[in-house]
Amino acid sequence: MNTVSMTDLEAIRERHSVRHYKEEKIGSEKISILNELIDSLNKEGDLHLQLIEDAGNTYNKLLNKAMGLGSAPSVIACVGKDDATLEERVGYYGQKLVLMAQKLGLNTCWAGTFNKKNIGAEVKDGERLVISIAIGYGKDFGKPHKSKSAEQVSEASGTAPEWFSKGIEMALLAPTAINQQKFLIRLGQDEKVEYIDKGGPFSKVDIGIVRCHFEIGSGRPQAPAKCD
Repeated sequence: MNTVSMTDLEAIRERHSVRHYKEEKIGSEKISILNELIDSLNKEGDLHLQLIEDAGNTYNKLLNKAMGLGSAPSVIACVGKDDATLEERVGYYGQKLVLMAQKLGLNTCWAGTFNKKNIGAEVKDGERLVISIAIGYGKDFGKPHKSKSAEQVSEASGTAPEWFSKGIEMALLAPTAINQQKFLIRLGQDEKVEYIDKGGPFSKVDIGIVRCHFEIGSGRPQAPAKCD
């Protein structure tokens, strides 16, 4: 399945990180769809996400080349107003963009190691470039990685309701830095969901991605807060 008719749940299940890309450029129709969504996400999340069609030398670092990311034709620069909520917002809204890319038949990879000088992103005063997302047509579709159990990443007061369990199922499919899944999702007696960051590289971005997946799975969306 590779059309916009794919659901978010289907996109979550089918999407895996891809590090090796074909030379083929993304077509103009798909670029238009992605940019339209970027405009909407930027307004909603107070962000400055940017799709840069020519990745150029963004991934010219030795580690990137070793991983294969040097072949990525395009890149999404994750930029936004620099405050205490920025990294979580980047993860939350950036993953919505990643899932749309999957629906369009594209492949992606969140990448924290890249050449910030070469990415060509616009970073205004008061903004910060947090992370990048490689995007294009993969030479493969990636593969699933070993995952923790629901019990290892969640806590519930009493018996967990079905919506919470479904949310955890999707949260376990969220990409996280070094696949460490260093998060905990806790359900309180008032059915309030708490997302706990256990630390590590890009862990706040991970929390945003995990939150996006959990809300899609549970059917209970609640966007992360923004600083005033």
